Amino acid sequence: QVPLVESGGGLVQAGGSLRLSCAASQRTFSGYGLGWFRRAPGKEREFVASVSWLDGSTSYADSVKGRFTISRDNAKNTVYLEMNSLSPEDTAAYYCASSLRRTFARAPSDYLYWGQGTQVTVSS
Repeated sequence: QVPLVESGGGLVQAGGSLRLSCAASQRTFSGYGLGWFRRAPGKEREFVASVSWLDGSTSYADSVKGRFTISRDNAKNTVYLEMNSLSPEDTAAYYCASSLRRTFARAPSDYLYWGQGTQVTVSS
């Protein structure tokens, strides 16, 4: 079973919204923090958002704070990234990941399992 599978990417106009989903297996979901990262063409992978297993607390990159919301549905083993007020600067491949920690985490090194990614393209 594939540990993490993202969906929901696509093409959207600036100012629009998208919701990404990441379906996880039981072993990569229960008990672990989950996160979203992104990589734009020619740029390094960057942290976007993370949610804790322990209390549902969250952490966001400054660039998305107030526009993006991460959430998890423990009954469905799924983590979501609601993205609003999208801009062309948000264009990237988005990856979900399962952490080594029970809390939220911002460093890629804190994550063990990664999805294949879903492309988000925001047109101006």
